[in-house]
Amino acid sequence: MLRCHTPPQCGRAPLRHHGRRESAPGVVVRCARGAPQVSGLEAAAAPGHAAATKAGGGGGARPSLAERLRLGSLLEDGLSYKESFIVRCYEVGINKTATVETIANLLQEVGCNHAQSVGFSTDGFATTTTMRKLGLIWVTNRMHIEIYKYPAWGDVVEIETWCQEDGRIGTRRDWILKDLANGEVIGRATSKWVMMNQNTRRLQRVSDDVRDEVFIHCPKTPRLAFPEENNGSLKKIPILSDPAQYSRLGLVPRRADLDMNQHVNNVTYIGWVLESIPQDIIDTHELQTITLDYRRECQHDDIVDSLTYIEEGEEKSMNGSASAAQHKEQQQFLHCLRFAGNGDEINRGRTVWRKLAR
Repeated sequence: MLRCHTPPQCGRAPLRHHGRRESAPGVVVRCARGAPQVSGLEAAAAPGHAAATKAGGGGGARPSLAERLRLGSLLEDGLSYKESFIVRCYEVGINKTATVETIANLLQEVGCNHAQSVGFSTDGFATTTTMRKLGLIWVTNRMHIEIYKYPAWGDVVEIETWCQEDGRIGTRRDWILKDLANGEVIGRATSKWVMMNQNTRRLQRVSDDVRDEVFIHCPKTPRLAFPEENNGSLKKIPILSDPAQYSRLGLVPRRADLDMNQHVNNVTYIGWVLESIPQDIIDTHELQTITLDYRRECQHDDIVDSLTYIEEGEEKSMNGSASAAQHKEQQQFLHCLRFAGNGDEINRGRTVWRKLAR
């Protein structure tokens, strides 16, 4: 990504999530250099603070209020971005821990904030000047998330992200999630993105102009969240055929499911996939890994069927019974989202579930 023209600031803001303040105004935060700094809305919005920020930024554009309150910044080399988030009560599920949709939304949030920090547009998901001129947008091609420990309500999660080139037609973005309290890695994720013409809805190769804008400050050598050979993010998802062992039919996008690219946001597909997981698995296991291949976009007036299959070779001895599977430590399923009308495939996926610790 392009280097940010304004250097990251130490002790920039109190812990926050989606721009909300977590500490009272006037709390002193000490940065790495030892200089005390007053935090809170009053400090961020004060004229003196703004003037000092502008003066210290080498004449660059004044950061927005959200940027000054956000607990995130580029790392020293300018090649990755790190931000911390507090898990809110409305982001946890029945197990009192963050849902996988919460995790996916935080990944998307930190990716967008990274793009904004290096000067990309706020009127779309990380669009560059050339992309906006040509009417191009980024769309998700594949998402792979592994969660080793789910954060609970009130926990603080630190997420580092970076992007890099991925062939001639796209880019990849990786993430590492840590528990800020102890530095433990609690999750990793990787994704692939391709460019689409917003008007024709057709995929398009990344031009040299866009490449120069996006990749000039990406890592020069590959840096992977999953460097292991034969890791799960590389595993192909087979084509699935009828009949499905489990299904949830007639899912309809809500208006709130649409994003600024005028289609159903990629996180919504995760929820749809989980709708057809058998209840006895939900009761006895938690999601460890999810991989989704996005094949078609979904619009507001589409009707979607969610289909789930026990993966062949994983549970042959169970005779297709999820009830028999609930006693096993790990379960694996394949998934398909398709249009209810014509049966065209929208998305295919794989999930791995681990037995809940009681």
